[in-house]
Amino acid sequence: MDLMVAGLLLLVMLVLLASGVWIGLSLIAVGALGMLMFTARAPGDGMAVAIWGIGSSWTLTALPLFLWMGEVLFRTKLSENMFRGLAPWVERLPGRLLHANILGCTLFAAVSGSSAATCATIGKINLPELERRGYPTSLALGTLAGAGTLGLLIPPSIIMIVYGVSADVSIAKLFIGGVLPGLLLASLFMGWVIVWSLLNPDKIPAGEGRTRFIDKLRASWGLMPVVLLIGAVLGSIYTGIATATEAAALGVIGAFIIAAAQGSLTRESFFASLMGATRLYCMIGLILGGSAFLTLAMGYIGLPRHLAEWISGLGLSTGWLLVALTVFFILLGCFLDGISVVVLTMAVLLPTIQTAGIDPLWFGVFVVVVVEMAQITPPVGFNLFVLQAMTGRQITEVARYALPYFLLMCAAVICLYTFPGLVTWLPGKMIG
Repeated sequence: MDLMVAGLLLLVMLVLLASGVWIGLSLIAVGALGMLMFTARAPGDGMAVAIWGIGSSWTLTALPLFLWMGEVLFRTKLSENMFRGLAPWVERLPGRLLHANILGCTLFAAVSGSSAATCATIGKINLPELERRGYPTSLALGTLAGAGTLGLLIPPSIIMIVYGVSADVSIAKLFIGGVLPGLLLASLFMGWVIVWSLLNPDKIPAGEGRTRFIDKLRASWGLMPVVLLIGAVLGSIYTGIATATEAAALGVIGAFIIAAAQGSLTRESFFASLMGATRLYCMIGLILGGSAFLTLAMGYIGLPRHLAEWISGLGLSTGWLLVALTVFFILLGCFLDGISVVVLTMAVLLPTIQTAGIDPLWFGVFVVVVVEMAQITPPVGFNLFVLQAMTGRQITEVARYALPYFLLMCAAVICLYTFPGLVTWLPGKMIG
C-alpha cells in the first residue's frame, strides 16, 4: 500500500513538472493531494503553518544576503581582473593557463554560490583567451564544466543553505565542512590537467616567458579585495565571531565597499543587483515553502517512516546504502536542478539517514558533491547547457569533454567516505 501511495504521488509530481508547472507549486499540489486522499486532515492549516514557518526562518535570512553579495560582486571588475591576476601564477605548471580555469572557478565560487553562474562568468573571460593561444578545446571546456561545479560546494553555497534549512543542520558548520572537499576537488582537477599535459606536451602551447614575482603581485592586486572579503566572511564564521547570517550581512557591506572603491557602484547597478537577488530568492523561497508543506504532508501520511523501515529491513551496509543513494541522486540530477533534488528528497531520506547512523553534517556535503556530478551529466546538466550556449557545440560533445571530471568527482566521493574527517574535522575546530 505504501509503495502504491508513493508511486501515485511521484507520478503526479512528474506529470506536473513535465507540464511546466513551477516546482514550488508542484510540491504544494502533491502535498495537498496526498493529505486529501490519504489522511483525515484538511491541508489548509498545515500548508499555512509550514509555508509561514519556513518563510519566517531566521536561519534562511543568510540566503538572500549571500545572493545579494554575489550579485554586487558580479557587477564589479572582479571578472576583468580574474584571468589577468591568476595567469602569471600558473605559467610554470604543466597545462599552464588551463589551471586559470580551475582557480578562477574556485575563487568565483566563493562569491557566487552558483554552479551555472561560476561556469558562465569564468567561461566568458577565459575561453576566448585560451582559444586565442591555441589550447585544446577538450581541456578548455572540460576544466570549465568540472570546476564550475565548485560553485555548489565552496562556501557560501546556496544549496548548502537550502540543505541546512531542510535538514536542520548548522549552516555555519556546513560552510566550513565544504572547504576541504572543495579544495580536494580543485586539486584533483589540477592534478588531472598536469598528468594530461605531461602525457601530451606537444598539445600545450609554449609559455610566453617567466613573470617576475613583483609583476605577479601587481597583476593580482585587483583580486586582493575579494580574497580578503572571502577570508573575512569565512573567518568570522570559523572563529565564532558571527553566525552565517551575520557573516552574510558583513559580506554584503564588504561587497558594496569594493564596488564603490572600483567605481562600479551606481544607482543602476545597485537596483540591478537588488532585483537579481530578489528574483532568485523568490524562486528558491517558493521551492522551500512547497518542500516544507510536502514534508509535513508526507509525515501525516507516514511515508518517510515506512520507507526508513523498509530500507532498514533490506540490511544494507552503510557503504552500499550510500552507493544506492549516489546512483539515485545522479539519476534525479539528470532531470532536475540541484536545489530541487535536495528539497524533494530530504523529507523522505532524512529518517533513513538517521536510522543508518550517518552524520547529517557529513551527509550534507556528500549530497552536494553528488549533485555537483549531476551538473555535468546529460540530459539536464546545467553546466553543459551553459557551455553549449557559449560555444555552439553539441551537448554530447561537451559531456564527453567533462567525463574525466565526473570520474574525479566519483573518486572524491570515495575519499569522503573513506576519510570522513575531510568534512567533519574543520567544523569540529570551530569556536563557539
